[in-house]
Amino acid sequence: MDTLYGRNKEEHPEPIKAEVQGQLPTWLQGMLLRNGPGMHTIGDSKYNHWFDGLALLHSFTFKNGEVYYRSKFLRSDTYNCNIEANRIVVSEFGTMAYPDPCKNIFAKAFSYLSHTIPEFTDNCLINIMKAGDDFYATGETNFIRKINPQTLETLEKVDYSKYVSVNLATSHPHYDSAGNVLNMGTSIVDKGKTKYLLFKIPSSVPEQGKKKSCFKQLEVVCSIPSHSLLHPSYYHSFGITENYIVFIEQPFKLDILKMATAYMRGVTWASCLAFNKDDKTWFHFIDRRTKKEVPTKFYTDALVFFHHVNAYEEDGHIVFDIIAYTDNSLYDMFYLKNLNRDFEKNAKLTSIPTCRRFVVPLQYDKDALVDSNLVTLPSTATAVKEKDGSIYCQPEILCEGIELPRINYDYNGKKYKYIFATQVQWSPVPTEIAKFNTQTKEMVQWREDDCWPSEPVFVPNPDGKEEDDGVVLTCVVKSDPKDPPFLLILDAKTFTELGRAIVNVDMHMDLHGIFIPQQDMKTETE
Repeated sequence: MDTLYGRNKEEHPEPIKAEVQGQLPTWLQGMLLRNGPGMHTIGDSKYNHWFDGLALLHSFTFKNGEVYYRSKFLRSDTYNCNIEANRIVVSEFGTMAYPDPCKNIFAKAFSYLSHTIPEFTDNCLINIMKAGDDFYATGETNFIRKINPQTLETLEKVDYSKYVSVNLATSHPHYDSAGNVLNMGTSIVDKGKTKYLLFKIPSSVPEQGKKKSCFKQLEVVCSIPSHSLLHPSYYHSFGITENYIVFIEQPFKLDILKMATAYMRGVTWASCLAFNKDDKTWFHFIDRRTKKEVPTKFYTDALVFFHHVNAYEEDGHIVFDIIAYTDNSLYDMFYLKNLNRDFEKNAKLTSIPTCRRFVVPLQYDKDALVDSNLVTLPSTATAVKEKDGSIYCQPEILCEGIELPRINYDYNGKKYKYIFATQVQWSPVPTEIAKFNTQTKEMVQWREDDCWPSEPVFVPNPDGKEEDDGVVLTCVVKSDPKDPPFLLILDAKTFTELGRAIVNVDMHMDLHGIFIPQQDMKTETE
């Protein structure tokens, strides 16, 4: 397990032709571009947590039945600074670094007394985002890095905080029908308030001679005040329907005062996150037209979640699906000290991930009796009116043991049927890929011995008529370093293997990514 997670990987900046077995669809033309941690040791220093490692981008390019692989470390300021010093000098979420000689690279000094929030890392290792015609590596801080998807070259750094007052932002944005990016960030103690901001990055900017940055036209759509000034909720994603934004304020919270003094106290920022199992989880629904929040207070029991699956509206209700836990044990599993040879035996989640469907009645009889269930859709999910007018929601459990959910994005915000996900049980490391039907509750899997698949990405057939017309792509790493990894191509409808592209490299376990169709890729000369 330590060979899968803890060992430094090599980059392969020049394309390597993969050995293709099976038959790939002729329409599959474009690139799967993915991101994740690839270097955990620098000189004599080592990161504490797998999520802290330096970002390694990799891509699989499909061209006329052939597949080409390449990989390259993101040349962030963090990467350059660490490599130059030959040790970890920039702090990450689970690793605090001392002292920091990087003041010449980072604009602001690490001044923990004058700044409540320290300057964060630009090691954008979680996902890839498209904004306008450009692509960016993203993390969860206020920094993103533009990249060239063809060469994996690192380009300019973008600081969200220059355009919107956020200190943190999600790495799971949404895209509307016009191609605009919608994302959320947390504004910590700004003008005496802590709030969550929804912002929009336009897909195109009116041409006036020189091409303008789409970030200069960024607009704040709305803000949601945090329930607590000094304890904002941690969140990794949010939901969207045709008319609403779905934001969940969970009792997995960041302690700002602890964070502000973490450097001086010699502890990590991760230690400033705490889950309160006796607290409530609040649901916020923002009307995308009026930009106002629905005034009714909706809540459920304490939970921890990272990934929204999908959300949609039906007969006056908002239905949304998330992968949730009853505690925060998942993050602790990925400390590198735990990712050892006995990992499979010892690493047991104390809470298994469950796919929960909440059904929230936005339109209901205001004269309904206290303690009555206001859900009128056929579902075991309930929404019970309380004396004070708030509504207590309980979910329907769709299934257990899936994570890293993906859907056919054409159905994002709409009623849908299929979830593509990794399958996990009490261990957080996926061993199978699953396709789950939310309507029939049927699940089919792909698995093979000694294989560790990553997040599955659905790519629609351009001529497809049905929701699951397309393929599912997943990077598969083998337990034995002598066995080469491969990209698996599954028929999304039958969930049978169409083919695989085998690459003789030491591939890293990645996190998230996107498929870029051929027509969306600029040529290298543009």
